[in-house]
Amino acid sequence: MSKIWLLMFGPVFVLIISIVGLFAMQTSVPVYQETFRPQYHFSPPEKWMNDPNGLVYFDGEYHLFYQYHPYDVIWGPMHWGHAVSTDLVHWENLPIALEPDDNGTIFSGSAVIDVNNTAGFGANAMVAIYSYNTQTQGVAYSTDRGRTWTKYEGNPIMPALATPDFRDPKVFWHEESGQWVMVIAAGREAQFYTSPNLLDWTFASSFAAGHIVATWEVPDIFPLDIDGETKWVLLVSVGAYAPAGGSGIQYFIGDFDGQTFTNDNPTGTTLWLDYGADNYAGTTWNDEPDGERIYIGWLNNWTYANNIPTSTWRGATTLPRTLRLVNTAEGVRLAQAPVAALESLRTPLGTWDDLTISSTEQVIDGVTGRTLEIIAEIEPGEAERWGLKVQRSDETGTRIVYSPARSSLLIGRGDTTSAGAINRFSPAFGAPLDLNGETLRLHIFVDESSVEVFAQDGLVALTAQTFVEPPADGLSFFADNGEITVKHLEVYALDSIWSAPE
Repeated sequence: MSKIWLLMFGPVFVLIISIVGLFAMQTSVPVYQETFRPQYHFSPPEKWMNDPNGLVYFDGEYHLFYQYHPYDVIWGPMHWGHAVSTDLVHWENLPIALEPDDNGTIFSGSAVIDVNNTAGFGANAMVAIYSYNTQTQGVAYSTDRGRTWTKYEGNPIMPALATPDFRDPKVFWHEESGQWVMVIAAGREAQFYTSPNLLDWTFASSFAAGHIVATWEVPDIFPLDIDGETKWVLLVSVGAYAPAGGSGIQYFIGDFDGQTFTNDNPTGTTLWLDYGADNYAGTTWNDEPDGERIYIGWLNNWTYANNIPTSTWRGATTLPRTLRLVNTAEGVRLAQAPVAALESLRTPLGTWDDLTISSTEQVIDGVTGRTLEIIAEIEPGEAERWGLKVQRSDETGTRIVYSPARSSLLIGRGDTTSAGAINRFSPAFGAPLDLNGETLRLHIFVDESSVEVFAQDGLVALTAQTFVEPPADGLSFFADNGEITVKHLEVYALDSIWSAPE
C-alpha cells in the first residue's frame, strides 16, 4: 500500500517539499538583506507598496505614508503604510495607519496639519484626505503625531463623479486666499476645489493640457521662486505612453490664484519630470521646515510592477529630491537634486582627474560596490558613443550612454536572467540632451536594483530599476571609435540605512 501511495502521490509530495524548502530559504534571509533589496532607498519590511501618500512634516518628523497591501507581494486591497524620518534618509517603520472600512479600500491622498482647527478635530491635528476605491473621498485624523487614526464619521465627504478615475486628492493651505485647496485627478484632467474646513468642498476650476491620451493620477501643485518671482508647478502622473513606456510624470509651470491654474507652457508642449521607466505617482511634502519643496516617487512602473523579481517585498521609493526652477534657452524648467542628507552615508573610494578613455571599456581599478554614488564630469571628444557602466561584470551591467548623433542620454539595462524574464521590461530609454560642446555633468546613485541619473545639475533625470544579479559590482568607462576625457571623477560607497539584524 505504501508503494502505491508513493507512486501515486510521491511526485506531488516532492514538489510540495521543494516549494516549502524554497520558501524557507527565502524567508531565512534577514529582512533588508534579500537579493535586490534597496539599501538606502525606502522599501517596506515586507509585502507590496506603491504610491507615496500623505507626505507631511510635523514636530520634527517627515511622515511617509504609502499605498500598501499587507497580505501579498502583488497589488491588492489598499491600506496606508507608514514610516517616519528625521532626515529623509533613515526611516522608522510604524504600524499601518489606515485600513479599509465599510466605504471601501484606502487609495491615494495627502495629509495636512490643521493648525487653526478648521475641521474641529483639534488644533494641530494631522488630517488625511484620501480616495476610497469607490471614487468617493474620505477623511481621517490623528491627534498623536500620526500614531493612531480616527475615520471621520461623516465619510465620504465628497461623492464620486460621473467622470471615472476621480481620485488622489492633494490638499494644502493657500495663504493668499485663506482657504484649503484640493487638486484631484478626474479622468484626463485635474480639478480644483476649495474649502474653509477640509470637510465641505466647492468646485473651482479644471485644467487639461499636455499628455492627455492616458488617465491622469496623483496630481500635486506647489509654488517655487525664480528670479524673485513665484511660479506654480503642477505635477500629473499619467498611466501610459510616457517617454520610457508605461507610467510617467509630466509637469506644468504657470500661475495659481487659489481658484485657477494658468499654464505658461506653449500649446502642445509636454514637459517630463523624469525620462526613466521607474519614477511614478510622485508627490511632495507639505510644511517642509526649511521652505524647500521635497519630492519622492514610486520606483516602479505599472507595466511590470507585479512581476519584478523580488521575494518578500515588492516596491520602493525613489530618493527624496529637492526641486527648484531654472532658466534655460527653452524657458523655465524644473530641476531636481537628491537631498543633501544622503552625504551622511558616504565612504570615499577615490578621486580621479583627466582620465583619457579611448577604448570600448576601461575598468576603474579598486572601485567595486553595489551601493555607490558617482560624480563625473566628462568632456566630449570624437567618440561616436560614450559613457560608463555600473553594476558591471564581464557578462553584463547597466550602461549610461551619451549619443552625440541622437543628442540623448540613455540607460541600457543589462539583459540578465532576472531582468530579461520581466515582460515589457524595456531594455533602453533616454532623455533629450544637446550638450552643445558642454561638459556632461553626471550625479549617479547605484543601489542593489536601481540606478538614478541626474545630468546637468539635475535638469535631466533618468530613474530605472535594473535587477543585475550579484555579484556584479564594478565600474568602467567606454568610448566607441574615439576618445573622451573624464575631467573629474568621485566615487563613494553608500552605507545601508537599515540596522544590522540583532
